[in-house]
Parts: sequence; structure tokens; C-alpha cells
Amino acid sequence: MNLERLGDYRPQALAVLRIVTGLLFLEHGTMKLFGFPAGQGGDSLPPLLLVASLLEVVGGLLITVGFLTRPVAFILCGEMAVAYFMAHAPRGFYPALNSGEAAILFCFIFLYLFFAGAGAWSVDSRSKS
Repeated sequence: MNLERLGDYRPQALAVLRIVTGLLFLEHGTMKLFGFPAGQGGDSLPPLLLVASLLEVVGGLLITVGFLTRPVAFILCGEMAVAYFMAHAPRGFYPALNSGEAAILFCFIFLYLFFAGAGAWSVDSRSKS
């Protein structure tokens, strides 16, 4: 197998990363806002958590379809950095112990999407045609 040819599929691989990340992020928001697929938190959300939940739902949808990918990814990267330092870092240094791995991974995937763009199968790539 010629591994050099794998580079030909870079836009599609980026799209798969974007779509899966967007769907997982959307799920975090729907858990907080709608209790789906499982409830998270109480009946009413504190204002900061409500804003984060809205960013997760709207941002997750926009990332999934690849619309305004770069500016949305930049905002979501910042949200996840703030979430890590506000909610996880105070509980300890090690992400595996403070439950911060997901926040860190989302942060750096969104940072990558900010620089790389949406890839294939996106509204952003259709608007360039």
C-alpha cells in the first residue's frame, strides 16, 4: 500500500473529524439544555452554563454542517479553554484526574479547525465554488 496516496484524502478526513466533533459537541449542549440523551445538571441552569449550552448547541450544529467554520471554531476553542480553567483545573493539575480531557481535546480540535478550515462536505466549501 502506498501511504503517500493517503494525503489525497486529507479534505475528507478533515471533514470526518469536523462532523464527529460537531455532533459530540452538540450532544453536550443538548444534555444541558434538554436533558437529551441524558440529563446533566438541574432544572434551571446558571447564566454562564446557559450561555455555554447555547454555544454548544448552535456551535455544534454549525461545525457539523461546516458553516462559518473558522470563526465558530475560534469561539468554541475559547469557550473550552475557559471551561477547562474554570471547571476542571481547580480540581487538580492532571486532566485525567480533574475530568478535563474532553475540554482539552475539544479546545485543540477547534483550534485546528480554525487554522485548517472545514474540509470537504461543508457549506463553507460549497460557497467557494
